[in-house]
Amino acid sequence: MIFLIYKYRRRHLAMDKNIEEFLQYHNNFLPIRYSYSNIKKITRNFKHKLGEGGYGSVYKGTLKSGNEVAIKILKQSKGHGQDFISEVATIGRIHHVNIVQLTGFCFEGSKQALVYDFMSNGSLDKHIFTKEDDKVLDYKKIYDIALGVARGIEYLHRGCDMQILHFDIKPHNILLDKNFTPKVSDFGLAKLYPIDHSIVTMTAARGTLGYMAPELFYKNIGGVSYKADVYSFGMLLMEMAGRRKNVNANAEHSSQIYFPLWAYNQVNEGVRVEMEEVVEEERKLIKKMIIVALWCIQLIPDHRPPMKKVLEMLEGDIGNIHMPPKPLIYPPGEPIDDDEAEMELQTFSTSSSVPIISSSFPFGDSNDV
Repeated sequence: MIFLIYKYRRRHLAMDKNIEEFLQYHNNFLPIRYSYSNIKKITRNFKHKLGEGGYGSVYKGTLKSGNEVAIKILKQSKGHGQDFISEVATIGRIHHVNIVQLTGFCFEGSKQALVYDFMSNGSLDKHIFTKEDDKVLDYKKIYDIALGVARGIEYLHRGCDMQILHFDIKPHNILLDKNFTPKVSDFGLAKLYPIDHSIVTMTAARGTLGYMAPELFYKNIGGVSYKADVYSFGMLLMEMAGRRKNVNANAEHSSQIYFPLWAYNQVNEGVRVEMEEVVEEERKLIKKMIIVALWCIQLIPDHRPPMKKVLEMLEGDIGNIHMPPKPLIYPPGEPIDDDEAEMELQTFSTSSSVPIISSSFPFGDSNDV
């Protein structure tokens, strides 16, 4: 028992030293460092809990200036504090209207916290996965939010001195301020790479099922790159267009269980995609969002557009965007049984028998970043 306690303490001391060395080295660009006692005062002893996840809990707080903040109290890290370092290292250097602002942090051994600007309208999932009577966002606002998220991701990929790959783009990680301006948040899985790195090294898959790019599982379809974020954005955009989860086992018709497949068939056959009563202008926005999303969720990474092109398509005329081939859920010829197929349906994109033709995809340049 003494030996185990010794090993435990030694490992955590090494982790603490690792984080402290990082904080000292990057001190010039880091935000305000708070003591844990200050964090308790700011949150009034953790009185108002905003939410909880695998990372820990989030509490509302008020600074002496009167500004409201959201404070994420992290659970004990499993990887030498790498999630804490990832978030501080990436978000600490970012200043963009569509990226959540890290205003401070706390590190006192096992007591780790991150302080952000408070987003009064919460996360995007609460607004797009709602009942008819609870909807407060029309499609014009949803479209504007999609544009903001795309601009934020494009900035991560091209706007910093380092390329930042998020790896966890999903509705829950898009926060909305009082004006419903979207902010990309939660950089615990993010990785930094030199801007000229088109392919990055991954030791393990990272992200959330249903939004994770297939190359994180199938190594034979292409290397992991910024195109993984493009795929996740496509799955997010599809859910925004449909105001529903991409997989819904309780859908009225079996053809609508997997929304991307149903939406592709509707648009490809020239049928109106109508989920509710919308005006003609909104219908065009929905169709545009679906087509762009379908480009983003192509199976092969090189067949997806970079975020710069995604923005151009979203901002441009729908008449200038042609339909992509039907996305595949897994590589043709990949052995898979029925149970695995059901899991793939919830994880990736649509199954299709349409062959992939390289000349049909104008987005294969690995130097886009």
